[in-house]
Amino acid sequence: MTLAELIARVEQRLAAAKLHYGHGTNNAHDEAAWLVLRGLGLPFHSDLAQQATGLSRVERLVERRIDERLPVAYVLREAWLAGRAFYVDERVIVPRSHIAALLSESLLARRRPARILDLCTGSGCLAILAALAHRSASVDAVDLSPGAVAVARKNVARYRLGRRVRVLRSDLFSAVRRERYDLILSNPPYVSRRDMQTLPAEYRHEPGLALAGGGDGLDLVARILAEADSHLEPGGMLVCEVGDGRAAAKRRFPRLRLDWPKEQVFTYQPARTAPERKKPATGASRAR
Repeated sequence: MTLAELIARVEQRLAAAKLHYGHGTNNAHDEAAWLVLRGLGLPFHSDLAQQATGLSRVERLVERRIDERLPVAYVLREAWLAGRAFYVDERVIVPRSHIAALLSESLLARRRPARILDLCTGSGCLAILAALAHRSASVDAVDLSPGAVAVARKNVARYRLGRRVRVLRSDLFSAVRRERYDLILSNPPYVSRRDMQTLPAEYRHEPGLALAGGGDGLDLVARILAEADSHLEPGGMLVCEVGDGRAAAKRRFPRLRLDWPKEQVFTYQPARTAPERKKPATGASRAR
């Protein structure tokens, strides 16, 4: 049996099982290719005409995916974002942030931040991608979960970024109270209370702490916006992901100017007088 034939067979089984996708793929074919190739330790560009080995291992992986409704990223202990691999397990959500794409687009690529903060870092993927995109920047990555902090430190070590990426346990800004940053990134919990009740089985393997965002999904976002001004340097920017919460954000924060480079992501910059003029800051609205 060739790799192509094995992938096709696994695809049929996944499709018949009526699984839910969304943790790195959105269809049974791509999920099957990921499961087979990476499950066998092969690169994605492998020659699919070659003979497949390790069939028993693939069978065990497929059974876990189907029987436990476990996302492939957890089955393999590996997730991919922006073309890079990260270690993951059930202590963190599977990386899938839209902010990753922005780091290579002109909005963020042309900025030259000296200091970056990644709030709710989870696996540390955005902190690492930011450090790789801005080679002279120092990055703080914070998360409330001790498990997430451990996973993030593991990934930082894998990328040998320990000198530039500092991982801290913190309830949002609590561990960096006196720090200011040129760029703050955050993919916080933003699933509304109603949506939490109807999550597919695959999402229920992820830590609820990293998903649940309160009634409208924006409780953590409100806290971030309330403190952002105090932690941004003049000209600094907050980039925050809210999933499908754009309409809710506009209702909850009507006085804030939020720009939307992506449907799921807003940016915020305080209205602040330049520091050299030494006048009180005016016009900056705080979330309540």
